[in-house]
Amino acid sequence: FHEQRGRHAGISRQDLAQALMFSSQGVRAGSYREGEDRIPLIARLPEAERLDLDRLDERMIWSPMEKAYIPMTQVVERFELRSEEALIHRRDRSRTLTVQAEPGPGFSAAELLDQLQPRLETMSLPLGYSLSWGGEHEVAGDARSALIGQLPISFIAMWVISVLLFGRLRQALVIWLVVPMAAFGVVAGLFVTGLPFGFLALLGFLSLSGMLMKNAIVLVDEIDQQIAASTDAIKGLSDACVSRLRPVFLAASTTILGMLPLLFDAFFASMAVTIMAGLAFATLLTLVAVPVIYAILLRVKT
Repeated sequence: FHEQRGRHAGISRQDLAQALMFSSQGVRAGSYREGEDRIPLIARLPEAERLDLDRLDERMIWSPMEKAYIPMTQVVERFELRSEEALIHRRDRSRTLTVQAEPGPGFSAAELLDQLQPRLETMSLPLGYSLSWGGEHEVAGDARSALIGQLPISFIAMWVISVLLFGRLRQALVIWLVVPMAAFGVVAGLFVTGLPFGFLALLGFLSLSGMLMKNAIVLVDEIDQQIAASTDAIKGLSDACVSRLRPVFLAASTTILGMLPLLFDAFFASMAVTIMAGLAFATLLTLVAVPVIYAILLRVKT
C-alpha cells in the first residue's frame, strides 16, 4: 500500500481492505428477517471474478478526494500472496487448535463422544502435541468434580440429622439402606429410554435420594409409634405400612407427574427419567423393603 498516494486520494488501509473483502468473501450489506431468524445479506463480486489476481489492476476503489472511483493500482505498489498466522489461539499459554462439531439429529453430545473418542485417541501425535476433550464433556466433568467434592459433607450432615431425628442408629440405618436400591429403577429407566447418565442425571439421582429418605422417615416414624402402642409388634408393623401407603404413594405420584413436562425437553430429559423411574421403583421398595429391614435390624418378633 502506497501511503503517500493513499493520502492524496483520501484512501486508507481500511478502505483497501474493504475493497479486497468485497472482491473475495464479501461485505455484509444488511440483514433480512424471516420469522425469528436474521439472515445476513452479503454483497460480493460474481464467483468467476473473485480472487482473480490477474484482474486486480481493473478493480476500482472509491476516492473521497476525487469524488470518483479510481483504479486500485494507483494506491497499491504491488500485490504479494503469502500466508501468515494472523490470529494465534492459546490455552494455558500453549498454542491450541480447537476442532468443533455438532451432533446430528437424534444424537446427543455424549453419544457422539463415545463414537469419536476411541478413534481419535488412537492417533499418533507428533512430539510436543497433546489431545484433550472440551465442550459439554469438559464442562460436565468440571461440574461433576466440584459436586463430588462437596458430597461427603452433605451426606455426613444428612446422616447426623437422621440419627438425631430418631435418637437411634438402627432407624437411621434402615432409612439409608433404601437409597441405593433406587439405582435399579434409574438404570432400568435410562436403559429403556436410551438416555445417558450425564451430569443432570446425577443431579436427579441426588435429588431422588432426598425424596426417598423423606418417605422412609415418614414410614419408620409411623412404625415406631404403632409398635409402641400395640401389643403385637408384627401387627403394629403391618398397620403402620398400611396407614402410610396412601401418603407415600400420593407424594411419589405428584412428583412423578410434575416431571412429565421435562421428559420432552432434550436438556432435562435424563434428569426427569432418573427421578421418575427411580422414584416409582423406590416407592414400592419403601413399602416392602423398609418394614423387612426394620424387622431384621430391630429384631421385631411376634
